Order: sequence, then C-alpha cells, then structure tokens
Amino acid sequence: MNRARILVWMVGGLMVLAAGCTSYYVVTDPATGKTYYTTKVNDAGRSGAVKFEDKKAGGTVTLQSSIVKEISSDEFEAGISKTVDTQKAVGTQKAAEPQKAVETQKAVETEKAVETQSQPSPAQSQPSPSEPSK
Repeated sequence: MNRARILVWMVGGLMVLAAGCTSYYVVTDPATGKTYYTTKVNDAGRSGAVKFEDKKAGGTVTLQSSIVKEISSDEFEAGISKTVDTQKAVGTQKAAEPQKAVETQKAVETEKAVETQSQPSPAQSQPSPSEPSK
C-alpha cells in the first residue's frame, strides 16, 4: 500500500512538472508585422535566423529577423482564437465580394439600358426633309 501511494504521488508530480514546463511565444516578423504563435523556438544556424512551428497554420516558419516574446498560456490561447475568428471574418468578406461585383455590374447595365431608352434615336432627332414646293 505504501508503494502504491508513493507511485501515485510520483506520477502526479511528474504530470504537474510536465504541464508547467511548456513555454508559449509570440514571434513577430518586423518586416511585415505578421505574428506567429508557437511553443518552441529553435536557432536556425549561425545567421541568427529562428525556426519554429506556427501553431495557427501548422507549418514550419524560418525568419531571418524576428522579435520573440514569451507570453502566458492565456495570451497564447487568446492569440490563436483571435486568429481563427479573423480568418473566418476575412473568409466571409471575400465570399461577399463576388456578389457585390455582380450587383454593381447589374446596376451599371440597368442604368445604360434606361439611358438608351430615354434618348431619341438619330432618325427621330433630325427634322425630316421638307417636301419640295410644287
């Protein structure tokens, strides 16, 4: 029974240590202002570049110049969810753009049709030649 308690405490302690060891970072590219969220930043060689996995897109990113800041897990989660919300909003906006273009084109065509109908034709605007006198 004593061994079981010791084992439980050891496993619990290891879990707490493992959970508390994760670091969260926001990496900013100063050239573009784009931000990336990651849990691990690696040196990419002697050039000073950094390499990391972008948790938003899931791809590996290498930046020659970057600003790396350690953040809390709450800031990390907020940054990730903010990014997802922004992507959804941009996707909705992009989906609406073709519809706006179609509506604009229809309005222009309607306006042209109304102008064409309201203007007299060239035959109507010129006086008819008078018949010669007899």
